[in-house]
Amino acid sequence: MAATAVRYLRSVGAPTATEPFEAPPATSGRYPHPRPELRAVGDDERLPVEPGEYRRVLGHFATGVTVVTAYDEDGPAGFACQSFASLSLDPPLVAFMVARTSTTWPRVARAGAFCVNVLGAEQGELCQGFAVSGADKFAGVTYDRAPATGAPRLDSVPAWIDCTIQTVHTGGDHLIVVGRVAALGAVDEGVPLLFHRGRFGRFTP
Repeated sequence: MAATAVRYLRSVGAPTATEPFEAPPATSGRYPHPRPELRAVGDDERLPVEPGEYRRVLGHFATGVTVVTAYDEDGPAGFACQSFASLSLDPPLVAFMVARTSTTWPRVARAGAFCVNVLGAEQGELCQGFAVSGADKFAGVTYDRAPATGAPRLDSVPAWIDCTIQTVHTGGDHLIVVGRVAALGAVDEGVPLLFHRGRFGRFTP
C-alpha cells in the first residue's frame, strides 16, 4: 500500500520521502550534527521493546481523537485517528499517521485530499463507528463537504481542518502523511473527546 501511495503522489507531481537523503554541505550550518544511522530490526533479532509493554506505556499519553475523511470516486471514506498533530505554521501543515494495513488509506491517497474532523466529548460512539473495518462507516452519519477539497466534514464536530496531501513518509509499520491546510474552522465552545489508556474521557479545566 505504501508503494501505491508513492506512485499516486508521483503521478500528480507531489514530492515523496523515498529518495536517498543528501546532507547539505558542512558549511551550510543547517545540520550541525551527523545524521543518525537508521536501520530495521532483522528477522533473526529480538524486538528491543515488547509490543504489549509499548502499548501500555504509550497509552499514558493522552490524545485528542479525530476522524480523517476523504471523498473519492466511490463516495465518502474515513477512519478514526488519534495520531494527529499540527506540524508547521508557515506553510500551514498538519500530519497524521496511518497503519500500512489500513484499507481506507488507499482511498484517501487516491483522493489526494482529506479533512481532519476533531471529535467532541459526546462523539465517542461516532469514533467507534469509524474504527471498525469493513463496515458502512457513514451509515446514519450527517456530513457536508469541506469548502476547499470536498472531503466529508462531519456534523457537529468542534473543529475541522481541510487539507491536500503534501508528502507521505514511511515510518515502520505506519505511514506519516503530511497535509497542507487549505481551510479550517472551529467553534469556541467545543469540548474535545480525549483518549487515555484505552478509554474515552473529556477535558476538565
